[in-house]
Amino acid sequence: MNIPFLNQKNKNEELIPILPQDIYQVGVLELQDIIAPSALRVTPKNLNLGEKIARTLFVISYPRFLSEEWFSPIINLDSVFDISIFVHPLDTTTTLRALQKKIAEVESQIMVREQKGMVRDPMLDTAQADIESLRDQLMQATEKMFSVGLYLTLYGESEEELDHTEGQIKSVLDAKLIYLKTALFQQEEGFKSVAPFATDYLEVNNRLNSTPLSSIFPFVSFDLTSNKGILYGRNMHNSSLVIFDRFSLENYNSVIFAKSGSGKSFATKLEILRSLMFDIDVLVIDPEREYEFLAEAVGGRYFNISLASEHHINPFDLPFAREDESPADVLRSNIINLVGLFRIMLGGLSPEEDSILDNAISETYALKDITPDSDFTNKPAPLLSDLELVLAGMEGGDSLAQRLLKYTQGTWAGFLNKPTNVDINKKFVVFSIRDMEDELKPVAMYIVMHHIWNAIRRNLKRRLLVVDEAWVMMKDDDTASFLFSLVKRGRKYYLGVATITQDVGDFIRSQYGLPIITNSSIQILLKQSPASIDEVQKTFNLTDEEKYFLLESPVGNGIFIAGLKRVEIRIEASYTEEQIVTSDPSQILAIKKAKLDFDTAKQTEQTNA
Repeated sequence: MNIPFLNQKNKNEELIPILPQDIYQVGVLELQDIIAPSALRVTPKNLNLGEKIARTLFVISYPRFLSEEWFSPIINLDSVFDISIFVHPLDTTTTLRALQKKIAEVESQIMVREQKGMVRDPMLDTAQADIESLRDQLMQATEKMFSVGLYLTLYGESEEELDHTEGQIKSVLDAKLIYLKTALFQQEEGFKSVAPFATDYLEVNNRLNSTPLSSIFPFVSFDLTSNKGILYGRNMHNSSLVIFDRFSLENYNSVIFAKSGSGKSFATKLEILRSLMFDIDVLVIDPEREYEFLAEAVGGRYFNISLASEHHINPFDLPFAREDESPADVLRSNIINLVGLFRIMLGGLSPEEDSILDNAISETYALKDITPDSDFTNKPAPLLSDLELVLAGMEGGDSLAQRLLKYTQGTWAGFLNKPTNVDINKKFVVFSIRDMEDELKPVAMYIVMHHIWNAIRRNLKRRLLVVDEAWVMMKDDDTASFLFSLVKRGRKYYLGVATITQDVGDFIRSQYGLPIITNSSIQILLKQSPASIDEVQKTFNLTDEEKYFLLESPVGNGIFIAGLKRVEIRIEASYTEEQIVTSDPSQILAIKKAKLDFDTAKQTEQTNA
């Protein structure tokens, strides 16, 4: 089929054909068509860009002195605006001639006042001193002169919103004797000056030398972010995102301090959920069974550690010796850790009992042909009952054997005296100790963490260990010491330890509390109780404003600290994330009800079919 050519006339009124490709080019959508506003209207005070309104302001005068970071309150206002700064260098020779002329004028005015017998004018004296000082600095090349234009374009939905933002900015700068004016009848030139064209169309400039000019730079903002990582929350100063990769910092550890119900578990589960997306293995010690639903949602593994549980961990299990480790060192280190465990289990040991137990553990391993000179890679580890038998046959070991009976034959026998049947080869693993008796919770946490540590040492991989309600471990020096060793040594094995607690006082008062905090690159403080806020303020060097912010902040708001930087943060989740990580009982009940209704409806549908 032939496509007829359309015709158009040229300048000589001659008909020329329009080719099909020309018609196609006319309909091509280009970049300027996409970014251009739907409509544009310029008024004396504003510039309408489609549904938005813009207004450009310029700085008209500065005070005699400009303090450092005077511009940072403007940068951090929670409003939408663009800023453009034009710096035009001035020729020093020309500037010196102008200053010479100016100082002659000032001296002439001073002399005239003296001849008339008038009182000296302090402003003229100050001007003379300033000009002479600036002239000396220019001649010594320690200062340079610049012509500086500072413009701001504000954006809003209405003129009232623009007036409010303009009033905020002017009130801040007026207090510093820096005055702004609206670019009346020059809104188009002002908008183009702030737009990224690198052209000063307004040309409203002030003369500044190097020192006051440098006070504008750099933009001191409360941003606390990195180029990669997970989203922790929203910066409350300027609504920017707080994004961090804990594995790019000097160590990978974090601490979260907050009172009950302030959102610490919510924040932790949100970080876990987002970390799993970045191929990070996560292990959790869960004291209140808060992470069970999360483990189910992401296909993780959930172990309930209790006296009646079917899950068991044998504390005598040995880790594999790495290439840079000797089997003797691995065995010796494990024996030391076991002595620490039995010190917790037996309520303390005398020096004599400590020595007896050390020898007994070595002999117990020897019964299974596990010695410093042997290869024990695939050999089965002894059980607690084996240690009891060894102690019963040792001189001075009868008392220790009797004290171990409750763990081997008594009411607590089902917990420790069985081979390990827990496999943590999953992306997300949770150990719940909620159903463990309070007296045994420190023991359970110690054993679980020791088992995790042995698994971590086998191969290098990015892992996050979450220790919730860490104050339980801080009650005993041995468990606190082991937690601190994980925090300190974890970096070598690509492990980050997230320590979470609500009993800040118990945590800080431990001799290992402050070292754990100082060895954590990320520190998150949520709402605090009045009883602990003074200790928190002293530990984290908080200002009084930050102190009262933590006392009054709503759930999910707090302070995020990374190194020497800190911002006020609001922890936010998407709707889907919130359904997975919520700890609110009312929301959990609503989710369970919705799930039950869905299952019931599905069963009904299958029955009818």
